[in-house]
Amino acid sequence: MFALANLINALAQILDIALSAYLWIIIARAIISWVNPDPYNPIVRFLYQVTEPLLYRVRRVIPFLGGLDLSPMIVILAIYFIKKFAVVSLIELAIRMKAGGGTM
Repeated sequence: MFALANLINALAQILDIALSAYLWIIIARAIISWVNPDPYNPIVRFLYQVTEPLLYRVRRVIPFLGGLDLSPMIVILAIYFIKKFAVVSLIELAIRMKAGGGTM
């Protein structure tokens, strides 16, 4: 059972790192949107390609606020929620499995 617990713990850690990286990419995208970036810059293109699919879905759901784009903030809050709920829950599940407590 400890091998499964270690696997769950490793998956939780990888999810935490991936969410943290995506959080910083969203922040970089928001900061770059304040200036007039060169659309042909490879870094700008990467940031837009990685973040636009998720930000577009959020923009479709939230109402238009007259030029104020709140989609990055909503995605950041969602990332923090997932990190505090899913990642912590997976780590605690792994700890309980190692201790022999099962999934309760």
